[in-house]
Amino acid sequence: EVQLVESGGGLVQAGGSLRLSCAASGLTFDDHVIGWFRQAPGKERERVSYISSSDGRSWYADSVKGRFTISGDNAKNTIYLQMNTLKLEDTAVYYCAVGPAPGSWDYWGKGTLVTVSS
Repeated sequence: EVQLVESGGGLVQAGGSLRLSCAASGLTFDDHVIGWFRQAPGKERERVSYISSSDGRSWYADSVKGRFTISGDNAKNTIYLQMNTLKLEDTAVYYCAVGPAPGSWDYWGKGTLVTVSS
């Protein structure tokens, strides 16, 4: 059974930082794309970033470019999202997902809540 477990969310003041983790079991990240998504209250789910485990290429939404960094540790089967200079509008539940290609997500975690306060 494939499981993705996010952690690292919490309450942080605007301008602060958090690092989210996504630990996988039941699969390895080899030849997969691992993504981070978020959904704010009353809004649609938004793709935040993804990384290709095969070549390390990454993508970021314009709203987080320059502030967020995605990285992975294949030995730990874990993906990270370093979030710096957090803004109020970054408040959301953050989910990780895994799939064979961007736009094709087979597995999802249950999410971790990030709340940015003023």
